[in-house]
Amino acid sequence: MASTTTELAELQRVLAQLRSSVGALRSRYGDAPAVRRIHNDVERLDIDVAELSGTLPIQRRSTESTEDVVIVPDTPYDPSLWRDADDEGLGGRAPQ
Repeated sequence: MASTTTELAELQRVLAQLRSSVGALRSRYGDAPAVRRIHNDVERLDIDVAELSGTLPIQRRSTESTEDVVIVPDTPYDPSLWRDADDEGLGGRAPQ
């Protein structure tokens, strides 16, 4: 849970920087349509981050789980597996 709070704190810090930058843009360019859209986007991000901070969803399982690991042996494959198969890109083999 500590990493989640660290990630949220980082997100809130970056969002505060973004909000400050958008405020500077509004001061310089006024209520231009692009600036207004960016301002609206930042407000939406504020709402989403506040919602996420209030009720954290269940964390996803780590992708490092050993249950999903498929071990491939180093031993050579049985050549009979490739009988009657053509090598793609190398052309077909003539029947022997």
